[in-house]
Amino acid sequence: MGPLVSLIVLILFAAIAGWWLLRPKPHSVTHYVFHTLAPSAEPATPAATPVETAAATPLPSAAPAATPTSTPAVNPQGPQLALIVDDCGQWIATERGFVALDIPLTLSVLPDVPYTSVIATEASDAGKGVMLHLPMETLSGLNPGPGKVTTEMSDAQIVAQVQSDLAEVPLARGVNNHEGSKASADPRVMRAVIGVLAEHNLFFIDSRTNAASVGEETARQMGVPTAGRDVFLDNRADVAYSEAQLSQAAAIAQRTGSAIAIGHPRPTTLAAVRAMIPKLQALGIRFVLAQDLTGKN
Repeated sequence: MGPLVSLIVLILFAAIAGWWLLRPKPHSVTHYVFHTLAPSAEPATPAATPVETAAATPLPSAAPAATPTSTPAVNPQGPQLALIVDDCGQWIATERGFVALDIPLTLSVLPDVPYTSVIATEASDAGKGVMLHLPMETLSGLNPGPGKVTTEMSDAQIVAQVQSDLAEVPLARGVNNHEGSKASADPRVMRAVIGVLAEHNLFFIDSRTNAASVGEETARQMGVPTAGRDVFLDNRADVAYSEAQLSQAAAIAQRTGSAIAIGHPRPTTLAAVRAMIPKLQALGIRFVLAQDLTGKN
């Protein structure tokens, strides 16, 4: 092999080696999984009613009232249904729509949001119930908003926070938890919270955002009037869905004597309640304030 051929072979070898080293390399593929986070409430850990376990939507799914195995309680006044509208103080137009309804219902008002004082006053003036919607720590890490109670707080800090939140809604006659799936399952936290309510002669409604909540049990142990939610009305922003949930709440009331249904200031929820009022009343359902189902005078 002559010098020229050897040079050509060397150049070709160098070119091939250079191409091999500098060739484009395939990128490794990373698969990202996106999780949808509920914007205004977190899902419950349900022992839920069948329709609600399928809801993977913004608002908390329902944990059911237990089906009684003994003889149902007889209510001489007929089946009673308490409607609670949570998250109030933010969507004033829709909240005023609920206030205008010609039935007893209860608005649960968040502390330190734009219309906290306005909607609480208007609801009270209209003869509606008013509660404090107390923000509490979530399991998901979702921030429940200003005025929250967390498991990291000392008892004294919890007491101070609840006192401050109650001062934001002085017309409140009771309290229910906003979010709170972590805090409401913590006995120490709930004893501190309920202790403040006892001092103020307030009732407590357990929103049951977590099946492991100890809120209602703690309130009973501490002598505070209490009850728990049976149905969430609007896991989906859909009129037909909310109407079906109202029917479910009515069925629970007929079976056990009473039921508590929680909804939110959604136009679809308001439309469903408006449409269902005459239908439920025709079934003998009597709308009452939340406090009426806690034993509070």
